[in-house]
Amino acid sequence: MRGWRTKFIFLLIVYFAGFASAIYALAPTPQGQDGEGVLNGDFQVSKFAISFNSGLHKAIGAGKEAAQHAGKLIKQKIDEYQSQSNS
Repeated sequence: MRGWRTKFIFLLIVYFAGFASAIYALAPTPQGQDGEGVLNGDFQVSKFAISFNSGLHKAIGAGKEAAQHAGKLIKQKIDEYQSQSNS
């Protein structure tokens, strides 16, 4: 049975993953952004949205790479454990 700390960490991961996916779904794509809306002074909304979206894409790519690397390590450790227990 899992402890409360494990459940809490899992809930935090799920919460922030949902938050990040909502931002990802609502952010415009980098292509086809011609509008230069100005919110306050020199702050240009479309440039911010484009830079935020490209940063989010980079973060998701890094997350995918980390997940693949972790999967390979886990598989390797499982194979090592199985080979040791069969010996």
